[in-house]
Amino acid sequence: MARRSDKATADGIEASGEDRDPLLVQSVEKAFRVLRAFDGTRPNLSLSQIADEAGLDMSAAQRFTHTLTKLGYLSKDTDTRRFELTVKSLDFGYHYTRASSLVERGMPYLLHLSKETEETVNLTVLDDTDIVFVSRFMSRHVLNNDVITGTRLPAYCTAPGIAILSSLPEKDAYGVLERSHLHPYTPHTTWELDALREKLKKSALRGYATAFEEYFHGDLSVAAPVLDANGKPYGAINIAVSRSRYAPEETEQRFSALVTAAARSISMAGGARR
Repeated sequence: MARRSDKATADGIEASGEDRDPLLVQSVEKAFRVLRAFDGTRPNLSLSQIADEAGLDMSAAQRFTHTLTKLGYLSKDTDTRRFELTVKSLDFGYHYTRASSLVERGMPYLLHLSKETEETVNLTVLDDTDIVFVSRFMSRHVLNNDVITGTRLPAYCTAPGIAILSSLPEKDAYGVLERSHLHPYTPHTTWELDALREKLKKSALRGYATAFEEYFHGDLSVAAPVLDANGKPYGAINIAVSRSRYAPEETEQRFSALVTAAARSISMAGGARR
């Protein structure tokens, strides 16, 4: 039996005995484990690598990769015998953005901010300890080419993440921080728990959050939370600019009111959730 992968155990799905969910279809869960084994750093994998990453034995890995290949979500190179995701995998993201009321409501405001500022504008949502980019308008002053729709970043060191967390009940927000793998990505990262709690309180009072070179060098970001009808955050808008063109203080002064107004407008547009 292959070793149980960190990825599988991190998903919290290897419960046993009385902790096992009786309604959970194990074969479906394992199929998604196989799909999640692929990421930007490993675009193609051998069968043994898939088995290792997904926490499956070789026989199970072979069955799941064969099935996913037949369904069109994986392809197999006949020479190298390595697997990779196919374009059909994008269907899930496409259907999400088409069905998301947050994306639908936010689009006119993101477009307006993009035209008015000529800077990069993003719409993100919180997924456990990460933020996920669900819409993105790039500036001609491109900051990070590797950030695209679907990109995940840690919530605790990004302006949208802090904006969303600062609008959650303290218990929920602190729970996200405690589950996060807190460490400094740059010399400017706020990553110690007490400092992060103070940052959440400050952001809650201001109604917006900032992150200056906390994840990417040279990246300055201001974000505000989008709230649902019950006042709970279900996304965030942020404007990101380059340190080579703006100072942190200037960024905050120039863009905080704009993102706050846009986020408030989306919040007032209706109570639909993502």
